[in-house]
Amino acid sequence: MNKEFFEALDILERERHIPKSYMIEKVEAALATACKKELGSSNITVVIDPEKCDVKVYRKYTIVAEVEDPTIEITKEQIEALEAERKAAGIKHKVRSRRRSIGSDYEYELHTKEFRRLSAQNAKQVIIQGIREAERSYQAKEYEDKRGEMLSAIVTKVEDSTGNVVVDTGISQAVLLKSEQIPGEVLRVDDRIKVFATQVNSGEARGPLVSLTRVHPTLVKRLFEAEVPEIAEGTVTIRNISREAGSRTKIAVYSRDPEVDAVGSCIGNKGSRIGAVVNELNGEKIDVIPYSEDICEYVKSALSPATVKSVELISDRQAKAIVSPDQLSLAIGKMGQNARLAARLTGCKIDIKSE
Repeated sequence: MNKEFFEALDILERERHIPKSYMIEKVEAALATACKKELGSSNITVVIDPEKCDVKVYRKYTIVAEVEDPTIEITKEQIEALEAERKAAGIKHKVRSRRRSIGSDYEYELHTKEFRRLSAQNAKQVIIQGIREAERSYQAKEYEDKRGEMLSAIVTKVEDSTGNVVVDTGISQAVLLKSEQIPGEVLRVDDRIKVFATQVNSGEARGPLVSLTRVHPTLVKRLFEAEVPEIAEGTVTIRNISREAGSRTKIAVYSRDPEVDAVGSCIGNKGSRIGAVVNELNGEKIDVIPYSEDICEYVKSALSPATVKSVELISDRQAKAIVSPDQLSLAIGKMGQNARLAARLTGCKIDIKSE
């Protein structure tokens, strides 16, 4: 049984990338808790030795002249009686310390014969639960490091009834809900996609371990960081993003270096950089806007692809944009989308008027 147990840990380490030492630590703790409950003692230690494929359980007492707490204290006379009793029962009595002085620790190895209520089936369940806790804890730690980051994932299953998809992130299997998928996209098994980790539920015993999405605006930011070296190195910064996933995104960029064109860097040679982002987002339109401290210039750029004649600032957060009659519908956009995204991008209420 021991050999099979350690072989199972090796398989889990290979397939789920959880260090065997981490799982052993969790299983030791789980078995120790079960043994303490079985024996009514708090001084129980479980030692798992992967080199020898061995599992040992030790019980420790403190040697005293007079016992006050029989669960953790023992006298020299009781030790002699214990050793005689175990010898009569055919149990090899192995101790970790042979000192018999008052105040010393007396620790000996327990034998499986000495466990009555803790059946083999219960022990098996404790081990399985320990491994599951180790797996979840390790994966939660890995995801915690990825919170707010973009992950590469492979679609492994598509649920026809719900539209949810199961993906392999390289850390674990996770569910990408239908509501968190880009509207209109059709995902198939073996598709490679980018997802954004928004939340890690490490403290919960049940429920999804990680929340993934493809509709969060920050996913667009992470995609541009991956495609545009100037953004990755900090020369070009993304000041704001407004997005309606599956339809259109506006992204405002700024260059710290006057010699570097922020918008051109994001678009790339013949649109190669922005094209890679658009392809990942299932053809979503992306407007790259130059950021400006001048709110009027910022609003004018934000309303692209419409050409704006002028912008008048009415108050700190309200502006009036004047466009030619043929540009009015373009500035407002289908169902007001262009104006809505521009307002979110600039943080300014925009009143669009025909010239």
